[in-house]
Amino acid sequence: MWTKAVCVFFLLSLLAKEGESIYCYRCNSNHPGCGDQLNWLYWAESCPEYDDKCVKIIERKGAEIIITRECLSSVRGFRTDMPADRYEGCRAAAKDVRLGHYVNNSIHELDIHRDYYDEVNWCFCYFRNRCNGATGLSISGILLSTIAIFWYFTT
Repeated sequence: MWTKAVCVFFLLSLLAKEGESIYCYRCNSNHPGCGDQLNWLYWAESCPEYDDKCVKIIERKGAEIIITRECLSSVRGFRTDMPADRYEGCRAAAKDVRLGHYVNNSIHELDIHRDYYDEVNWCFCYFRNRCNGATGLSISGILLSTIAIFWYFTT
């Protein structure tokens, strides 16, 4: 009896996933299937940090809408308009008054002050994988349940 229990414990420890990060969609609305209506067949990728959050950035200029889906750690380095409140939900972008302060540039297309878009919203989520899609059991969870049920009914 103990040998079966040790064997099952060993199998369960091999199948357990530990320390994995969240999976997020990482795309731009210029990619096909990543616009306002996200194609559910789009691949989600693992975020680089274990305590990461999924981010959806919505930028509007008139009728033009650019949607960026990414991990928070990937956009933290170059986006200075991130809101201070990063809890679950959507909020307006912060205004960085120091951005482009010491630059004297007459080329308007460079958007040094990052004021091209009329409205920028950040949406954060971190309670579930692929925040824009349904979640289910992972493959190892299904496999784990199947092995446990099979072992229970065969003994």
